[in-house]
Amino acid sequence: MIDKSVIQATSSWPFVEARKLVKERKKIYEKKGKITLQTGYGPSGLPHIGTFAEVARTTMMVNAIKQIIDIPTEIITFSDDMDGLRKIPDNIPNKEILEKNLHKPLTSVPDPFKKFKSFGEHNNEMLKSFLNQFKFNYTFKSSTDTYKKGLFNDTLLLVLEKYEKILEIVLPTLGKERQKTYSPFLPVCPTTGNVLEVPIIEIKKKQGKIIYKNGNEKIETEVTNGKCKLQWKVDWAMRWYTFDVDYEMYGKDLIESAILSRKICQTLGKKEPNGFAYEMFLDEKGEKISKSKGNGITIEEWLNYASPESLSLYMYQNPKRAKKLYADVVPKAVDEYLVCIDKFSEQDDKQKLLNPVWHIHNGNPPKEKSVMPFSVLLNLVGTSNATDKAVLWKFITKNKKDIKVSDHPILDGLVEYALKYFKDIVKPKKKYRKPNDKEKKALQDLVERLKDCKEPMDPEAIQTIVYSVGKDNGYKENLREWFKVIYEIIFGDQDGPRMGFFISFFGIKESVELINKYIK
Repeated sequence: MIDKSVIQATSSWPFVEARKLVKERKKIYEKKGKITLQTGYGPSGLPHIGTFAEVARTTMMVNAIKQIIDIPTEIITFSDDMDGLRKIPDNIPNKEILEKNLHKPLTSVPDPFKKFKSFGEHNNEMLKSFLNQFKFNYTFKSSTDTYKKGLFNDTLLLVLEKYEKILEIVLPTLGKERQKTYSPFLPVCPTTGNVLEVPIIEIKKKQGKIIYKNGNEKIETEVTNGKCKLQWKVDWAMRWYTFDVDYEMYGKDLIESAILSRKICQTLGKKEPNGFAYEMFLDEKGEKISKSKGNGITIEEWLNYASPESLSLYMYQNPKRAKKLYADVVPKAVDEYLVCIDKFSEQDDKQKLLNPVWHIHNGNPPKEKSVMPFSVLLNLVGTSNATDKAVLWKFITKNKKDIKVSDHPILDGLVEYALKYFKDIVKPKKKYRKPNDKEKKALQDLVERLKDCKEPMDPEAIQTIVYSVGKDNGYKENLREWFKVIYEIIFGDQDGPRMGFFISFFGIKESVELINKYIK
């Protein structure tokens, strides 16, 4: 059990946010008997890591809250699946299916993957599947279901009652032409099923109805029971109001929207939720990751190449800093996770709360000590020509005789991930080059000095030998260049493992044979 004074003092961001929420919303959550947190998801494209990140980080918030106060918590994951399909995502099959159904609610658009009743349902189920892999505790809510079942009805009528006041908030943020046609309500066409963005010519507050113009036709409709949906910023405020949301994170690109939604929520009669804006994930080119573009690494890809825990660690780190998210960041995240696991058991309570694995595992990380970095394991795959787990494990146990598969489930998982990652990501990028005369002489010198070494040998002692060879062969002023030579010629890359550790683990004899292979 962590001391309360440590909890109150830690600078770990989930606890900073949790303490702020508990303090500022005390009267509100005590009255309703629980704390409600919300995450939002627009299923107009396949779920990406940004969506997962929001749920992961909110879960970390919940874990922190539970350490501070004994009160029920709930995470609502809300899918805006009644939104009209505005454009065709780039990364889906059978695009003609979607082209025929533009402007219809996502839950009315046929599934181009032909697995579910609708495109919205397909993406919802994918999201839930990913979240369930991580055993997140959440309540999923569909916009379509919530509207059609009438759960928003009271708030929709309140929006109609406050119609003019809401316009006063929203209109100044719009261009002149948009101001002429804007309405908080988007009617659902009774004929086509399309979500219409059309002028509202009359509101009937007492009847709970609006009259809009669609072409030359005037149509009267209820605003309740799924006959209309709200424009996004008003819709967001309506959710906060209806669900009594206490906390919601959102991307930096939604700051302006959040400001408006807060004002609307206040106009409806409730205090807006706490929360903060996180930075966006970027792809390899530095462009914002988009569901419709399908750029960046997908959740499925990350989980194919690395553990869920490594992904969670990446989500925990620096949420207010923009980060590139593509396949090359995976090994580093895995290794950072291993380092954090190794440190945890030796840390005091203060240090533990600053360790990401406390938040990833809710205070109970595994106790298994790492055997080697993932980056070294990847090089081991390449140099040993291993193509399956059994071969790679034979090589590991050959050099680490005290290692058993049954005692190292994390390492066993890493072995499988390393084989996949090397095959798909590393191997296609390998660019080996032949050494020039100077480089060949230096590598031959390294071979000769390694031949004089006896196993087992301390990795740092081997590292010293590698340094010494570099200094003696013209790289004294730039040892970085010496290691780059080794990596490019032996590993086909500009970066590589710490050589002392790699040679110690790979074996001195095997390392000599490996180097000779590339200098002959």
